[in-house]
Amino acid sequence: MLALQRFFTQHKQTIVIAMSVAIAVALIAHYAFTPLIPTLSAAWKITSSTLYIAVGVVGLVPLIIKAITSLKFKVVSIELLVSVAVVGALIIGEFSEAGIVTWLFLLGEVIEDATLAKTRSAIKDLTQMAPQTAQRIDSPTDRNPEEVDVDEIDVGDYLLVTTGSQVPVDGQIVFGDAHLDEASVTGEPLPKHKSASADAQEPGDEVFAGTTLTDGTIVVQATKVGEDTVFGKIIELVEEAEDSKTSAQRFIDRFAKYYTPIVLLIALVVGIVTRDVRLAITILVLGCPGALVIGVPVSNVAGIGLGARHGVLAKGAQMLQTLSEVDTVVFDKTGTLTTGHPSVVHAQDFAGAESAGVGSADVRTSGSSPVSTTEVWHLVASAEHESTHPLAQAVVDYAKTERNVSDYTAVTATHVVAGKGLVATVAGHEVAIGNLALMEAQGIPLDATGTPAAADEATDGTSAATSATSATHLAAAWGSQGLSVVYAAVDGTLRLTAAIGDALRDSAAGALRELKDRGIKHLVMLSGDTQETVDAIAAQLGLDEALGAMLPQDKADFIAKLQGSGRKVAFVGDGINDSPALVASDLGIAMGNGTATAVEISDVVLLNSDISKLPVAYGIARATVANTRENIGIAMATVLFLFIGLFAGFIYMASGMFVHEASILVVVVNALRLLHKKINTKFEAKLDSKLDARQV
Repeated sequence: MLALQRFFTQHKQTIVIAMSVAIAVALIAHYAFTPLIPTLSAAWKITSSTLYIAVGVVGLVPLIIKAITSLKFKVVSIELLVSVAVVGALIIGEFSEAGIVTWLFLLGEVIEDATLAKTRSAIKDLTQMAPQTAQRIDSPTDRNPEEVDVDEIDVGDYLLVTTGSQVPVDGQIVFGDAHLDEASVTGEPLPKHKSASADAQEPGDEVFAGTTLTDGTIVVQATKVGEDTVFGKIIELVEEAEDSKTSAQRFIDRFAKYYTPIVLLIALVVGIVTRDVRLAITILVLGCPGALVIGVPVSNVAGIGLGARHGVLAKGAQMLQTLSEVDTVVFDKTGTLTTGHPSVVHAQDFAGAESAGVGSADVRTSGSSPVSTTEVWHLVASAEHESTHPLAQAVVDYAKTERNVSDYTAVTATHVVAGKGLVATVAGHEVAIGNLALMEAQGIPLDATGTPAAADEATDGTSAATSATSATHLAAAWGSQGLSVVYAAVDGTLRLTAAIGDALRDSAAGALRELKDRGIKHLVMLSGDTQETVDAIAAQLGLDEALGAMLPQDKADFIAKLQGSGRKVAFVGDGINDSPALVASDLGIAMGNGTATAVEISDVVLLNSDISKLPVAYGIARATVANTRENIGIAMATVLFLFIGLFAGFIYMASGMFVHEASILVVVVNALRLLHKKINTKFEAKLDSKLDARQV
């Protein structure tokens, strides 16, 4: 039996395709050719019956194997009922019923297997992203590295990591400094500057395996290697959570736990009491839940189709069921509630004009520099244009889109000050761009005041005149929002200040309010960013809870804690670092433009990373579950009606088959109603009205 089971498992798709062709030919032969060529009607009927019998017998084999396997564990499965019913249908000559029912069962299994196989491929992708080799050296000052496999690295080894390379282990920097892209671990878009400690007795900054140096050279001493690294834990957690999810049984199995034994018992009792074998078999045939077998998948497919039309991809029926039961939604910050790309959120000329959204005007400050504001932006963009730092690119993009800087002047000299910024010579002017430390090093005062160019309302809530009192005041206000502050000075005079950060998605606040309105009780944000930044965003979005400095393991643990308190948790994320949380939650929801790994291991995907589709997805899930329950009710009511009619004497085999087939048609039509259902939340309606107004 094991060999037979292995054969059907390995060739299941091929078998289902062959069964599908046979069913189609049988239907054509019976319903098309027989009326067209009456003289050959007998031959066509024999052909269709033979095909139905063949399909029924082939499909019956794996059903019987599963039924026997379930009985070994003292479980009366629905496969047992279907097996007995198919055998009974074959005995009494209902060949079409036997063939179609077995075909439907195997087709459903093939679809489920394909979904699981797609999900499992994410594990392979994660493994391939892990570092494979490392440059090992004998001491922090040694520069003759030996390339070794990461499996050969031990705790305490020294490793040389250069620009563009991956950090192969978790460890501490013992020499050098660099900017590291930690998106694969923390999900944060901005590279972090990390360095060795100035005090040889103190440990340097911590780095993680799988992160990449964007510039600089460092020597790392390994503290965790292999599976013990943060990246290794991500892979391990995904594997564990995937295994736990695939053991969940379908709803129909739970239903069959009670339904199957009852039908079998009724058929047995009737056969013994009446000694009418045909009646007993008829009960099995009529009791076979054809409408249930068809109605539930059709509802789910219709719901999934409705979701796809609205930009929501659900990977299966259980995902919609779970989403409808969610009461807590946990969000990653970067790339989920925010755009995931550093950009200039606020910018202000030294003269006091709030720059964000305001056209550039030639304004001279009260300082000594004879350069206009327009010229300042041109000089700054020219200097930053040659830099590879992500903050520099954000400034260049802002100058291009908001300040109409379309060309750049050649930079004649550039000096990069590590960890501070750069000083460049552009068109004969000295341009210094960087953080507070660079301004202090250049002796540029930040407390001078200038005359505001306009009395526009500043984005921090104060008037332009007040906010222009000093750059220090602006830096404090922007810093409290978790933004990075960049200063730009020309010829020794401060001219510009800019706040760079990860801007919130335009639709985030409205989507979260809509979720609350639709019944979600608890909204949480977890981020690898600082708590100060997280608190500022939480205040803008009205979140119930927000936690910062969270590593992937911390997010998964927090979700487990919520689940332990009885909450049904959905997690929304977009990065590789979100993988453990996505699979640890009851439902994982990925942003469609996120990493391939996050998309593949999630249960639901929001296409185009449109967070406004989240309340839409919730509405679709609830509508689909309601429709599924309606179909279950219709199927059960049909079976009950057939049983009553059978024992009351007004339902016979022919009329029973008619009612049975009619019930299938009813549940299909009911499911198809979902495809035409309007799922338009209040938030969507507001967005649509705004778009219409803009178009007018």
